Amino acid sequence: MNEPTSRKHRELMEAVRRARSRAPGDLRDLVVARIYETAESICLRTVHRVTRPTAGWDTRFDDVLTSSLLGYPIMAALLGVVFWITLVGANVPSRLLAAALFWGQDRLLALLAWAGAPTWLTGLVVMGAYRALAWVVSVMLPPVAIFFPCFALLEDAGYLPRVAFNLDAILRRAGTHGKQALTMCMGFGCNAAGVVSCRIIDSPRERLIATLTNNFVPCNGRFPSLIAMASMFFATGLGGVASLWLLGTVTLGVAVALGMSWVLSRTALRGVPSFFVLELPPYRKPQVTRVIVRSLIDRALFVLARAAAVAAPAGAITWALANFAPCGASVLSRFAGLLEPFGRLIGLDGHVVAAFVLGLPANEIVIPILAMEYSGASTMLDPGGLDALRQLLVSHGWTQVTAVCFSLFSLLHYPCATTLWTIWHETRSKKWTAAAALLPLAVASVVCFLTSSVARLMRLAP
Repeated sequence: MNEPTSRKHRELMEAVRRARSRAPGDLRDLVVARIYETAESICLRTVHRVTRPTAGWDTRFDDVLTSSLLGYPIMAALLGVVFWITLVGANVPSRLLAAALFWGQDRLLALLAWAGAPTWLTGLVVMGAYRALAWVVSVMLPPVAIFFPCFALLEDAGYLPRVAFNLDAILRRAGTHGKQALTMCMGFGCNAAGVVSCRIIDSPRERLIATLTNNFVPCNGRFPSLIAMASMFFATGLGGVASLWLLGTVTLGVAVALGMSWVLSRTALRGVPSFFVLELPPYRKPQVTRVIVRSLIDRALFVLARAAAVAAPAGAITWALANFAPCGASVLSRFAGLLEPFGRLIGLDGHVVAAFVLGLPANEIVIPILAMEYSGASTMLDPGGLDALRQLLVSHGWTQVTAVCFSLFSLLHYPCATTLWTIWHETRSKKWTAAAALLPLAVASVVCFLTSSVARLMRLAP
């Protein structure tokens, strides 16, 4: 080998060594950047346009929807309209469902009485399992049956990739990957699905950040609780205030996800964010009928079926705990009493915290469990819709401040059991799975504590 060839070989090997010493994500970013720089250089040297091409309507749309000036307000406005439609449209169906389920409860009681069923069995089946199921159906079904088709229409029209494009710059400032925006959009449907979708992120560090923070995006299991709180305590007129409150709550969840991504990227998961290459798909005319039917079957009914499968056993267990009183006080009341100091500290009470603990299998059953706790073992509230639920909560000292703290804790607290299992399956790490549960719990507790403390200082809460 002659000297020039040998020198070039040594230079090449040194370049390869330096490249291999870089983190895998940095090397990929360098390759992508050089490819685009080379392609742009070739294009400038070889392509000559006689006339400037006219921009199509889709390009003009993108200029508006992805602009730094109008992109974010349009995102907020579209989401606000979806929430407004959901809040206004869910009231009447919720009342009709509650009336039908109350009629079914009377028939079930009559059937058990005719069969000579013992009192404990009647209580377990009707006061426990049936009424928990009734709450899930009457309170959850109308909102999710409206929200998911509206969200699916935006997705089918090709708008969600524009949301990811808009959020890319913010995510890079937070020290993470632009593809996390896509996983966050998936998290709006289900946090477990959002965690699985983090596989599209190549960098292990950024994939783990997206996994740990996806829980702060409200999933379909939390939306019914958030919508119920907004409808009961912040609805005025045509629901504009409630829609703004719900929009603000969701925005806060996204902001917390970005903030925690920034914290993790500069502490336990330090690193340089990698490039994000996204090809925006063309706009499409939504296939309205197909989208609505598929979203109702694949999302709304799936969520409802999962919640119902968990709610009925959880309701029966909660009723049993409320009726089993070996020392004069029920097991449930003793458990809530142990949690009372912590609940008061964060602006809630022990019963609410106990409902969140018992609702670990699924977020959808927190409100039914809480209604059972407040109603008592033998006089549980009839499934009378949101009006009856509001009366029950107010009778136990709830105010708008309580509703705010409940919404914040529901938004930010630990993931459901399915999501935690998915995180363990994706990471195969007990440490990161525990972090995925404890980190949101700490954030939720601190935010609720600060909120309730400010409310007390302003004399808005006792």
